[in-house]
Amino acid sequence: VQLQASGGGLLQAGGSLRLSCAASGRTLSGYSLGWFRQAPGKEREFVAHINRTNGRANYADFVKGRFFISRVNARDTVTVYLRMDSLKAEDTAVYYCAASAAGDYTANVNDYTYWGQGTLVTVSS
Repeated sequence: VQLQASGGGLLQAGGSLRLSCAASGRTLSGYSLGWFRQAPGKEREFVAHINRTNGRANYADFVKGRFFISRVNARDTVTVYLRMDSLKAEDTAVYYCAASAAGDYTANVNDYTYWGQGTLVTVSS
């Protein structure tokens, strides 16, 4: 499974941004996809997850109502989006997309096998 994240940038607080993650690979259908983030000096933390079969989404409490995960399935690829609204300075981080084969939903970073390279989001206050 290969993951390529994009869409990061610099913006002011209150703004919106949409991140994209292009996922590909022969075994991709066996994986759900999620977004994590890592701020400077902090551990990587879960942001959102979308189930591979039913499309059900789960979010970290600190992004509920502001961030929305979605996916578009193609023949051999999946693109996962993370729309981020009402951005705050504390949302500043490198955002990573990742793939997990673990059950219906997991927020555990250790359950994610494949990772994209990350895309930087900087929100100025």
